[in-house]
Amino acid sequence: MVTATPEIPVREAPLAGRAETQKVARVLLADSDLASRLAVKSILTAAGYAVSGAATSAEAIGKLDESEYQLVLADLRAESEDAGPGVLAYARQKEFRPATALMSADLLETDAPLSDAPAQVREESLVKMSNEDVSYLLDRVAGLIGERADRRMRKSRLR
Repeated sequence: MVTATPEIPVREAPLAGRAETQKVARVLLADSDLASRLAVKSILTAAGYAVSGAATSAEAIGKLDESEYQLVLADLRAESEDAGPGVLAYARQKEFRPATALMSADLLETDAPLSDAPAQVREESLVKMSNEDVSYLLDRVAGLIGERADRRMRKSRLR
């Protein structure tokens, strides 16, 4: 389960059958493929994350302007070669500084490095998608959110 520090605003969600609330991390999932977006959203929601989906980079940017997220995942093979990395670059400029990563199912077959990809893609964190390895997805998401929390804590200690 993801833990949050007071510096990381998260949405309060009621626990099933209880009056208590649980803090959940918000994830923005930008993927033009509806089936993929819904599958990942279902997995992350079942794991306790609050997930918003966006079908286009414009929609994702609009959601980033409206709400705060702890993690932004964008499809490597979105509408165009620059769409996914563009969403992540925009997200990193936001004051709330979410963790960011590209996701792709295409790389599973070769598991090859992104040496032929554009430089901005090579510099991104990558989450490989697989229907058979849900635990990898959940571990990777939790790790990215945890790394973000660590960065924010280090910065707050330096002040």
